[in-house]
Amino acid sequence: MSHRQKSFRTAFAAICMFFIFFISNFYPTAVYASPAGYEFVVLNACSKTLQIGDEFYLIAVTSTGKKATFSSSDKGVASVNTYGKITAKKAGTATITAKIKNGEASCKITVSKTTVQLSAKTISLEIGYSAKLKATVSTGHPVKFKSGKSSIASVSENGVIQAKKAGTATITATADKTSVSCRVTVKQPKVKINRSSVSLYRKEKVKLSVTSTSKHTPKWKSNKKSVATVDENGTVTAVKNGTAIITATVDGVSKTCEITVKKPEVAFEKERISLTVGETRQVKAKVSSKNKPAYSSSNTSVADVDSDGRIHAASAGKAYIYAREDGVKARLTVIVKEH
Repeated sequence: MSHRQKSFRTAFAAICMFFIFFISNFYPTAVYASPAGYEFVVLNACSKTLQIGDEFYLIAVTSTGKKATFSSSDKGVASVNTYGKITAKKAGTATITAKIKNGEASCKITVSKTTVQLSAKTISLEIGYSAKLKATVSTGHPVKFKSGKSSIASVSENGVIQAKKAGTATITATADKTSVSCRVTVKQPKVKINRSSVSLYRKEKVKLSVTSTSKHTPKWKSNKKSVATVDENGTVTAVKNGTAIITATVDGVSKTCEITVKKPEVAFEKERISLTVGETRQVKAKVSSKNKPAYSSSNTSVADVDSDGRIHAASAGKAYIYAREDGVKARLTVIVKEH
């Protein structure tokens, strides 16, 4: 090596030492020199802690003025490109090395594990209700929500939980492969019916109502539609005498009301009347249900009767006039005589 080259190397080394002194006031530095003492690498950091997804430029100054070659001991944790740009990928540690032919320096990169915090660890809801679960991520990266049992409680991409049916479900929030969970309990609603039992006559109606903590409307059902029917609004209509159970169900919770359709009392004002052939007489049967009875004659050739209870004597003889309502009947004896 000529005297001029040695002088140049010495001058350049002095400049590099000044640079080391300058940047060491601002950054921790890493230096490695060759045994000859002329070739070395200076880095702007000897260690660095990053979050997943962070980027950091590692600056390398070499005594030769040549560009350093960068490498990572674990690219899965932290990768580095040819310009010294480090990208943090997952939690762990990796060593980034800047190397020239006879010199190198290293920087230890620590990638912190992402932390995820939820606004609640447990949530209790009733069926039909919703709640917003908020997630805070240390890296600021987006979080993915998932329900372990979406049939019980589903969750949207924004963390809105929807309670569907009674049971428990685990909602998991994940960011950068870090997961935390919230236990969601979906409760059955409280349900009350306004009547436990009702007595009616045929054709009478009663309106049943339900109070519930659920947002859903009740579903109504009769176990004996031949006795009593119920519509979607809870209006019960008596069909015939007997007993029926009306059930209101809300989200799997049922309440019942017993409907008794009473037998009416049916009676004529008289038990027996006499008519002459050709005579017409109005009779009336009293019915406790106030429903109109159905009239009929046992012998229409002697005496027939219309739907309003008017009897017409046709020929001499005896006939029975019946008044029927809801399976109950009353009998009137009619004797028809010649003039």
